[in-house]
Amino acid sequence: MTNCVIGLFHDPQSALAAAGELKSAGFETPELMSPVPIEGVEEVLGKKKSIIKNFTFFGGLIGGISGFTLAAVTSIIYPHPVGGRPIITIPPYLIITYELTILFGILFTVLGFIISSRLPAIRNRMYVPEAAVDKFAVAVTCKSSEHRNRADAILNGAGAEQVRDMGEED
Repeated sequence: MTNCVIGLFHDPQSALAAAGELKSAGFETPELMSPVPIEGVEEVLGKKKSIIKNFTFFGGLIGGISGFTLAAVTSIIYPHPVGGRPIITIPPYLIITYELTILFGILFTVLGFIISSRLPAIRNRMYVPEAAVDKFAVAVTCKSSEHRNRADAILNGAGAEQVRDMGEED
């Protein structure tokens, strides 16, 4: 059974110090909950790579291919007399190709944002109401009671005002 240990802090610097100690102690990357943005989180926890740009790229690629394919297939299925010129020519098809590239790029970007922000919440996530008002919370997942005791000691040592144990049912 996995437990979650959450430490509440009054100031952001002690919360960042606790998160850094937890990460250096070998715990999974802790989650920080804060009512305001905290400077220096990337230095302590490391910068997360965003996957949204990959969604945008592949959405644009799929949109461009599908736009050109749509125009080419339409001109083959419904041929018009073109006076000896090729049926599939690139310049007239660039407009629909461009439009579908932009459309699919935008739609895939929105989809990537929804996926990367983990919406909708399929499982219950850790949440502490005080972290939305005036406290800074550091949460870490513990797999055993030994890990829980180590995390508890690290959070208390960093100056946590309160340390809570949140189980799966909480």
